[in-house]
Amino acid sequence: MERRLYVLAAAAFIMAAVLGSAWITGQFTTPAVDRANGYVSELAARDQPWAYLFRVSDALAGLACVLGVALTPRVAGEGPGWAALAAYGLLLAAGAAFPLDCAFLSDPVCGGRGLTAGRLAHLVAGALCTAAVLAAMALLAARWRSRAAWLLAGLAAAATALIGAALAAGRGAGLADRVQLTLVAVWLVYVALRLLVADRPPAGDGAPHVVETGEGPAVLVTAGSGGAWFHWDAVARELAAARRVIRFDRPGLGLSPRPPAPAGDGLPSLYAEVARLAALAPAHPERVTVVAQGVACWHAEAFARLHPLRVAGLVLVEPVCSDGRREPPPAALALGRWLPALGGTWGAAALARLAGPAAHRRLTGVPDPYEVYRMGKVPAAVAGEWLARRGMAADLRRIREAKPLPEVPVTVVAAGEGAAGTGAVGDGGCAGRLAAELGGRLVRVPHARHQVQLRDPRAVVDAVLATG
Repeated sequence: MERRLYVLAAAAFIMAAVLGSAWITGQFTTPAVDRANGYVSELAARDQPWAYLFRVSDALAGLACVLGVALTPRVAGEGPGWAALAAYGLLLAAGAAFPLDCAFLSDPVCGGRGLTAGRLAHLVAGALCTAAVLAAMALLAARWRSRAAWLLAGLAAAATALIGAALAAGRGAGLADRVQLTLVAVWLVYVALRLLVADRPPAGDGAPHVVETGEGPAVLVTAGSGGAWFHWDAVARELAAARRVIRFDRPGLGLSPRPPAPAGDGLPSLYAEVARLAALAPAHPERVTVVAQGVACWHAEAFARLHPLRVAGLVLVEPVCSDGRREPPPAALALGRWLPALGGTWGAAALARLAGPAAHRRLTGVPDPYEVYRMGKVPAAVAGEWLARRGMAADLRRIREAKPLPEVPVTVVAAGEGAAGTGAVGDGGCAGRLAAELGGRLVRVPHARHQVQLRDPRAVVDAVLATG
């Protein structure tokens, strides 16, 4: 899928170049704009007959450029250049949203009206747009160390200087402006061709990030959807005195890399998560207590049913009910094939940087000391796990029908009202129903609401120690 992302990004840049060159037809459709002395942007001035067409083409060109940047797979060190190119696209679209009121260089009457607010906004956006694309050309040329890129960047800078000189001389600004725009279009096509032939960075080796602390009987911790190993630091510290605690991050989460290539439909599967737990758990005959949260409770239960001789007990924290979930729709499967690759793009990186830390703090109430939620792979992994829920629930139902749960202690820990302790398993809610179905005990943690392991780690520790 990464190869297809390169193709899509290249297509977006070529589309930006074509749409940004719509001014060529304006030389014939709008003769009122002086070809030698008038800006190309005057074709989109409010008083020109085809203004709407050229404004739309500029806006679409800018958005296509932004889309191309967003779809480009991330390569370390190229961030400033791609950010400048995205800024160019946004400013190009902004310039289309604030067109000139009239063709002030081509029409002496318009030029004599003075500088209006609309004209000033357009000129500022245009100047910033030019600065952004020149910066992008220089930064990426320096990173790529390409003579062709440096040549185009140098010619574009020279054309920009000629525009300033022509404005000072009072003639020729239109010609220099058209040369500059042509060079930018050629450079966008060059970027597209480079993406098509460049070596593609590897997505990752798929090996999970694992942290082990303490000594004693093994405890394997698997976090809830979108969780990371450090969310269990408080639990691990208390357990480490008497247990060997194994924590890990699933692919794309925490410090684990993205999966190297989508397997099957690309979405996480229940059987793959069971295999991951089996690989991380101690070898038989040693048994492990599995602590799971949220949707990972399905992984833990399936692991216990499929590997009954390797499990000492289950501690299920804030479980998610699987009742009534059907197979995932075809659209979810199709999107799942793209998600691992999309997690490595500049668009995913920008989304994570803008929203990741704030969303994490809002949901957990704790900071992100390792800045893992600023990584683009995380939102893609979270989306993949959310889309995979239906398939996992369907697989869990089939496993429940075929494989009995071994006779091991099961504790369900959930937030609830009243004093902390063991509640009746039939007191309603997902946690109560699950505890009743698995023949386990229910522990209610008052005032915890969500993220029990963060707000009352002792409840989880006591549940683990009670398994023996």
